Amino acid sequence: MTEVSPAGDIPAIDIEITVEAGDWAPEAALQALAERAIGAAAATIALQPDESGAVSLLFTGDAEIRVLNREWRGKDKPTNVLSFPAPDMINPGPELPPLGDIIIAHETVAREAAEEAKTFDHHLTHLIVHGFLHIMGYDHETDEEAEEMEDLERKALQTLAIDDPYA
Repeated sequence: MTEVSPAGDIPAIDIEITVEAGDWAPEAALQALAERAIGAAAATIALQPDESGAVSLLFTGDAEIRVLNREWRGKDKPTNVLSFPAPDMINPGPELPPLGDIIIAHETVAREAAEEAKTFDHHLTHLIVHGFLHIMGYDHETDEEAEEMEDLERKALQTLAIDDPYA
């Protein structure tokens, strides 16, 4: 678990990664990429001290994410990223409360990156930012929500010198 403090007085976020399946980069590289992505997203939404917490990232494959997508969303197909915000809870211990889980499928990310002529790391960074925004309460169910969320994604990615993923 690594603690990320995106900027100045923005609270730290504990990031824990697990590699379950897929042809992922070494864990240290994934950790560094996740820290940059979540740090940029947290700074973009001006995360407040009372919103600090822990994020769990699961790096897996299409078969594994397909099961979760079917169970939780009723869609029997793989997807690139799933996000599960943690339920509100009192955290009496010294550890930061959980913010949520982000699950990402390697094969889908690789296929989409190739189809969209993006680097794998840039697409993965985008999906981590996207997943983090979801666990922080942002969504894209309506046009207005989608516009707000995509604008935040663009701003976070721009701080990382990553082109607009929606262009």
